[in-house]
Amino acid sequence: MDRRRFLTSLSGLSAAALLPEAGAQSGSQITHVETKTDGSPLESRVVKIDGIRAEGAAPGAKAYVPFNGPTMQLAALATGLVTLEPGAQPHPPHRHPEEEIMIVGEGTGEFSINGVATQVKTGDMVFAEANVLHGVRNTGTTRMTFYFVKMMGKSGGGSV
Repeated sequence: MDRRRFLTSLSGLSAAALLPEAGAQSGSQITHVETKTDGSPLESRVVKIDGIRAEGAAPGAKAYVPFNGPTMQLAALATGLVTLEPGAQPHPPHRHPEEEIMIVGEGTGEFSINGVATQVKTGDMVFAEANVLHGVRNTGTTRMTFYFVKMMGKSGGGSV
């Protein structure tokens, strides 16, 4: 194992140890999209944003999820957008078996990947590999919106 992989695994272990405490502190006050792997495959269609109900309990964080389920090609696909008021985060940093792409649609904030925080603005993009610790927070003074796509191949996700 090279030095980079070793350090990355250590940061992931220490962060993973902290996650149960962070989750306990926040209780059910999170906004998180659980990607669905069951049910009928998603069908092609147009979804109007004003027809989608907001989800989530984290203060200042709302998720709008028009598509969530398996497809003919993927075990799971979830897409949508999240709005974050200044200072808000949807949940503590976390990891999941799906790969995720996030695109900042408006505002500014901070994405962290394996404990490394990077400032982002409108148009910036983030990719989180499967099982990589990642999180987001609005560090700006106006609302931040980001779009997300979470996907898992039929093989069942990535490795740690």
